[in-house]
Order: sequence, then structure tokens, then C-alpha cells
Amino acid sequence: MSELGIFETIFSTRSLRRLKPDPVPDAMIHKILDAAIRAPSGGNNQNWRFLVVKSPEVKKQIQDVYLKGWRDVQGMYKSRKAPEHLGEERLGRILDAATYLAEHMNEVPVLLVACLKAPPMPADIAARLGRLSGSSIYPAVQNVLLSCRALGLGATLTTVASLYDEEMQAVLGLPKDVSTYALIPIGYPRGKFGPVQRMSVEEVTCVDRWGQAFTGK
Repeated sequence: MSELGIFETIFSTRSLRRLKPDPVPDAMIHKILDAAIRAPSGGNNQNWRFLVVKSPEVKKQIQDVYLKGWRDVQGMYKSRKAPEHLGEERLGRILDAATYLAEHMNEVPVLLVACLKAPPMPADIAARLGRLSGSSIYPAVQNVLLSCRALGLGATLTTVASLYDEEMQAVLGLPKDVSTYALIPIGYPRGKFGPVQRMSVEEVTCVDRWGQAFTGK
């Protein structure tokens, strides 16, 4: 396939949760990971760690953990209304696809687990970092998603399994200082790529202070 331009790739990368069981060549996964590690990380520490899971036994164990997390998330979605820009029908389709992924997780050819190794630092600073630590792994995850799209592979970012991180650590044999931050199922898609529908720039952007509209025109 011809190479996609960067903006075409971005504008057509959508979450694809229905994936074929056909194997994905290791060379493609290597290329995707080589793109992932070009991302920035805090202090350029490059503390990301990745596990490429292809073993049917390990995938089934991950699915068992994932289903526990998915049941928790399902309950959350059922207890609240859909966002106005989305609507109940579109949200329903997303949840159906997410349920399909949870129930067929073990059939996905590659489960890529994105982890972060905690750097040595004082406990009080580590506690204050909290959610900021994700800035050292999620740019790499986005590179994975864009690379998958460029290679014609379907993928999605999910953090559901990390709700039970200790169980994931046990399944994967992770050391204590390595935590899971994302699970990315990768395979050839059953569905189609974008274009991706989003709220407009004007709806989500202010200039200088909250409430002051930014148009950029």
C-alpha cells in the first residue's frame, strides 16, 4: 500500500475493536514499536516497556482480567447519559463493539501491553506526580496507533485491564516497579478506517482565559 501522509493518517485513525484472527508478521510489530520509541518521555528516561503477547494461554489469562474490568466499566456507562455530541445510538454501537472485543480478546492475534517502569525518586514526589506519569507512555501509545493505521492494521487504546494492574502484573510476570498503562489489541480490521468525527476546534478551545472563544480564522 502507498504511504499515507501524516494528516491523512491522523484524520482516519479510529478505534477498531473487531479484528480478524489472522496472524500479524513480527516484522510489522517491530516497525510499530520502533515508531513508538521515537516518542518523547519525561527527562528522556525512556522508561516505557512493551510486552508483545501472542501466546493463546497468556491471551486467555489477560482476557479473564479484562472481562472483570469491562464489567466495572459497563456499569459506569449504563448509569449515565451519553454525551450530547455522541447520542445514545452511537454510544450503544461503541459499547457493542467494546463488548465484542472483551468477549473475543483471546482471538486477537497480538495484544500489545504498554508499561512504564517507575524511575527512582523520593516517595513524596512520586505521590505528587500521580496522573502526570502517563505523559511518559501515552505519546508512545499514540505512535503505535498511528503506525498501525499507516500499515493497514486495526487497533484501539484501552486501559480497562489496568483497573486490575496487580493481576496483570502477575499474569505477565512484571517486576514490582513496572505497571501496565495500556492494552492495545492489534490485528487486521473487520471494519473500515475513518474519517474520524469529532467536535469542532471552536467548541473545545478558548484563548487566554476560559470562556473566550478561539476561532483561528
